[in-house]
Amino acid sequence: MRVKTGIVRRRRHKKILKLARGFYSGRRKHFRKAKEQLERSLCYAFRDRKQKKRDFRRLWIIRINAACRINNISYSKFMYGLKLANIELDRKILADMAMNDPKSFSGIIQKVKEAL
Repeated sequence: MRVKTGIVRRRRHKKILKLARGFYSGRRKHFRKAKEQLERSLCYAFRDRKQKKRDFRRLWIIRINAACRINNISYSKFMYGLKLANIELDRKILADMAMNDPKSFSGIIQKVKEAL
């Protein structure tokens, strides 16, 4: 028995081409090229969702380190001092304080120096 795949194929192709919207040139118009590019793009998307977390953590550490250096303490001593002083702030909050509220951040640094 012969089965024609007209509607099924059309729907499958439309689904892929809809996801490929915004790609460059034939990668959005031609099914095969769109499918190849979409597979690659989805791999990058999966990988970069993990990498985004690393990138933000790295950025927070850089900001905290810069603020610590201004207050004459190294990043590693600062983080160790936080543990000794029982201050449970994560790097995201500390980086935000270092950027937007340097006064309160220097207050934390004073507590850390006392704990050391």
